[in-house]
Amino acid sequence: MIWIVHKFGGTSLADENCFRSVAGILLGRQEGNQAIVVSAMSGMTDLLLKLTEDVTTEDITESSIQALTERYGSVVRGLLSRALSDEVLSQFNNDLAYIKKTLLPPKEVPSQSRDVVSGFGELWSARLLSAFLSESGSSDEDVLFIDARDVLVVESGEMGPILSQELTKKNLVSVLPQNFKGRAVITGYIARTPEGLQTTLGRDGSDYSASIFGALLGANEVTIWTDVDGIMSGDPRRVPEATVIEELSYNEAMELAYFGATVIHPQTMAPLVAEGIPLLIRNAFKPEGLGTRITASPKDKHGLVKGITGTDSVALINLEGAGMIGVPGTADRLFGALREAGVSVILISQGSSEHSICFAVSQKFGSQVKRIVEQAFSVELAQGQIQKVEVTSGCSVLAVVGDGMAGLPGVASRFFYALGSAGINVRAIAQGASERNISAVIESRDMTRALRAVHASFYLSAKTISIGLIGSGSVGSVLLDQLASEVERLRDSFGLDLRIRAICNSGVMLLEDQRVNLTCWRDDFSEAEPLDLQHFSKHVNADHIPHAVLIDCTANEGVAEHYARWLERGIHIITPNKLAYTGSIGAYRALKGAGHSAGTHFLYEATVGAGLPIIQTLNDLVETGDEIRSIGGIFSGTLAYLFNVFDGQRPFSEIVREARALGYTEPDPREDLSGMDVARKAVILAREVGLPLELNDIEIESLVPGSLVGVSLERFMGELEVFDAPMAEKYKQAQRKNCLLRYTADLNLIDGTVGVKLGHYPPDHAFSSISLTDNIVQFVTRRYCDNPLIIRGPGAGPDVTAAGIFADLLRLCSMLRANHD
Repeated sequence: MIWIVHKFGGTSLADENCFRSVAGILLGRQEGNQAIVVSAMSGMTDLLLKLTEDVTTEDITESSIQALTERYGSVVRGLLSRALSDEVLSQFNNDLAYIKKTLLPPKEVPSQSRDVVSGFGELWSARLLSAFLSESGSSDEDVLFIDARDVLVVESGEMGPILSQELTKKNLVSVLPQNFKGRAVITGYIARTPEGLQTTLGRDGSDYSASIFGALLGANEVTIWTDVDGIMSGDPRRVPEATVIEELSYNEAMELAYFGATVIHPQTMAPLVAEGIPLLIRNAFKPEGLGTRITASPKDKHGLVKGITGTDSVALINLEGAGMIGVPGTADRLFGALREAGVSVILISQGSSEHSICFAVSQKFGSQVKRIVEQAFSVELAQGQIQKVEVTSGCSVLAVVGDGMAGLPGVASRFFYALGSAGINVRAIAQGASERNISAVIESRDMTRALRAVHASFYLSAKTISIGLIGSGSVGSVLLDQLASEVERLRDSFGLDLRIRAICNSGVMLLEDQRVNLTCWRDDFSEAEPLDLQHFSKHVNADHIPHAVLIDCTANEGVAEHYARWLERGIHIITPNKLAYTGSIGAYRALKGAGHSAGTHFLYEATVGAGLPIIQTLNDLVETGDEIRSIGGIFSGTLAYLFNVFDGQRPFSEIVREARALGYTEPDPREDLSGMDVARKAVILAREVGLPLELNDIEIESLVPGSLVGVSLERFMGELEVFDAPMAEKYKQAQRKNCLLRYTADLNLIDGTVGVKLGHYPPDHAFSSISLTDNIVQFVTRRYCDNPLIIRGPGAGPDVTAAGIFADLLRLCSMLRANHD
């Protein structure tokens, strides 16, 4: 006979709709006989217990009775036919009368009476569900209501209720017909003592009832239906990245449950473990989900760690003294005293020197335990053999659990490295010989950060990156579009988990816990909140994601001033913003060293040549021992375009206006025509090869007439014709030499001089052969002296600049993976 046991908790039976959903789950399954164990409706047990507290000298509080009647009656009448609802409510009214009789005459309510009264919630749920199933189900299947008090016989023991196997099995035979076919609806939580008195199974008693009946019936499996998707890899309230653990062993589940995973109590599993019956944890509100399956031998053995969990409100007790060394029985005296006081020990840690014993207890017992231990060792304390009994409150125990840790080197190393990297101090450590659990005592205030850091270390890819983009203008928006088209492929093909979690412009910011929807971020931006750059960076640098990077797509000096602090706080930086690396040489050196202690990276390939690999090539030459003698080139896509198009036939002013309309210049073209942009790029390259150059060390030829330097943009654009005559003359001078005009930077690294100017170049020169917005750089080195190394390609425009930033992001991923491996 095939039996499947289902247990439904109070939240699954909260109201009429919940009962209908539960019935839908049960009636929709073809699986043999069903044993359905139910809890009281959500909140019902609390109302019943309130009755035991509200006994007065005259009467029971009628408001509590009224609340019970209205709550239950409404659900019954909504579910059942008139005749059946009258029958169920008649039993309910009889029960209320019995409750009143039990609690009166006025007196202190004994624990036995509280057990009796509190158990009626399960009776009412079971009667109602069995009646509803009998009206809703197939006529060829029986529905049997079973009062667990007629079956389960338990007596109290030191570790909880102990089942009387012989009496219980005999009772089950008497209440369950032979060859039964259908559904048995059973009350959870309640039972009887061998003397026939009603009792309860204590904490999580209904789950325990389901487990007991699963073992008694030899069930194929037991499913506990609750309001969560299963056992999670971490507390989802603290670890946003927590996921459902698909499979666990019994031992893993018990370890997780003991250390705070509240979905199931360790005792619940004991009868199932003995019989090897699988236990499933599933969500009654999402029945399509598979939940968590707990068995003796899970098929899925992947992963070192199955879950990260912990318990708060812990006190750490340290017993320390030279007199303990080598003395037998010290631990026995210590823990024997605690046993007699009924205090449970959560964790024990003792060094091989035996100089101290450290253990953790619930914080509420901290002061009591100190008195107990001092009393137990009063003589040794008085004689100085034991120096101190120290209590540290405000602690938590963090645990990583997984059968896969056994015998595998490096697991503890990763665990403590994650805590150390997050700046979390470990007060005590414990690991059992099974190697299934590693526990650490930390300060409670660090618990959330610790959970997130450890979860990220074991559960997330080393290439999971939290990304914040600053500047959603032309370059930033194109970069987001490029990422939108590639993130899924990168995740599927290369394991790169690139999460854009924040976007901002100069006024507002869009923040998401998981990731911004890159297909509609522009629409979502309309509901963004005011920009707070400190909050923005803190959001990106989340504890639960291994790495964080800020991509600055602005040319804002104020943003660049934050770089050093961000790097020191563990945030990587990627930017095309040239301002940070072209300030004073002292600021440049401070920024270069800012990320060393935090292990962060600053990538800025796009500051010179947009998407061209100029800085990377230069670094490769230096790092492989080549001697850089000179660097020259055209570093402004704007100026490259202007002098590619300017042929002496059209006025220079007309070409400038055309370039601005096409988006090839900055909004104020003077930023390009002044030569300052090229000079900043020259400073970056010079400093890359060790030349301690300041911006004011460079001789810059500005193309902006002196009369237009300080005027408004409107006036500048209106008086552009001032350019025409001087530029026409420059063109003629070059033409007389059979040369072309090119605006270049020349870095002579032999004598340390750098110039930025408009020069003449013959048609066969490499600088003369560019087109449109091309940049070109020429490296003359010891290796590349007769035939210089040349890099050429588009050096301006949102597409190529965004591509250069994207390439830096992928380069960062490679660095992080290498560091992790």
